[in-house]
Amino acid sequence: MGEFDLIARLVETVADARSDRTTEWGARIVVASGDDAAVTVPKGATAISVDSLVEGIHFRRRTAPLGSVGRKALAAALSDLAAMGAAPGEAYVQLGVPDDLDEAGCLELGEGLAQVAAEHGVAVLGGDVTRTPALWVAITVVGHAGSADELVRRAGASPGDVLAVTGELGGAAAGLLVLDHPELADAVGEQVADALRRRQLEPRPRLRAGRALAAAGASTMIDISDGLGGDAGHVAAASRVRLVIELDRLPLQAGVREVAAAAGVDADDLATGRGEDYELLVTLPPDRAAAASAEVAATGSALTLIGAVEPGEGVVLRAPDGSERPPAGFDQLRP
Repeated sequence: MGEFDLIARLVETVADARSDRTTEWGARIVVASGDDAAVTVPKGATAISVDSLVEGIHFRRRTAPLGSVGRKALAAALSDLAAMGAAPGEAYVQLGVPDDLDEAGCLELGEGLAQVAAEHGVAVLGGDVTRTPALWVAITVVGHAGSADELVRRAGASPGDVLAVTGELGGAAAGLLVLDHPELADAVGEQVADALRRRQLEPRPRLRAGRALAAAGASTMIDISDGLGGDAGHVAAASRVRLVIELDRLPLQAGVREVAAAAGVDADDLATGRGEDYELLVTLPPDRAAAASAEVAATGSALTLIGAVEPGEGVVLRAPDGSERPPAGFDQLRP
């Protein structure tokens, strides 16, 4: 398998055949895959993010099918656009291929990526392939908005705002436990265990919910990739406020408490400290909360109020008895 042969096969797998078109979001694609660079002529504002998955750090091939690696790589990158309230547009893929990964494996990964691209209307316009010691997938995504004012940042929360989260929490962390320790599936049954495994392997970016929350007046937003506690800390620091998270309000995915008990770990830690749920944490003026909840429900998700924004700094997790503890989160540079 040569580099250029593989690139040609991957392009065939993931690229949009129409190289000269105007997307739903107003970006004209003039040059797509096959040249030294892609050329687009977007309108309005663009949001750009880069994300990567590294074998041994973010996944293990013995438990993660290659198709799911491709799906997760693009979904995780798109989740950053969801957190800005941007509409997805284009993606660029860098693939690091180890010696023990053959052409069929690369194409399986590409097919998983292509499925997510098709689901969300993303045009994959190019990238790069190189040899690496371990499988590595890095993706740059570009999103669009009518103007920069439509995009939501981490800074902007004010004391008195409410704190809310989309969807359910803890499922990805519980799913990882089940993948690593298959006997834990006995605690919940195969159907629930399968849902937890899929939450870890094939997350879904909340793109429609992010756009709905931006339009509803969200003051800040962030995706939950490194854990609710850690990501809340980024919002608190950027906005110079204190976030109080009420643990008894957290919407846990079905099976999280049972898997946590069987594994001898804290269910609240799975929900707040381990990440990869790719839900959206949002702050809203209180008079916008009801409308925002209705708008998110229309996207097929749910919005749950889990706390408040107060004067001060940092994040606290408050138990039902009133006790407080500091948050935890995943740090990419810590073993």
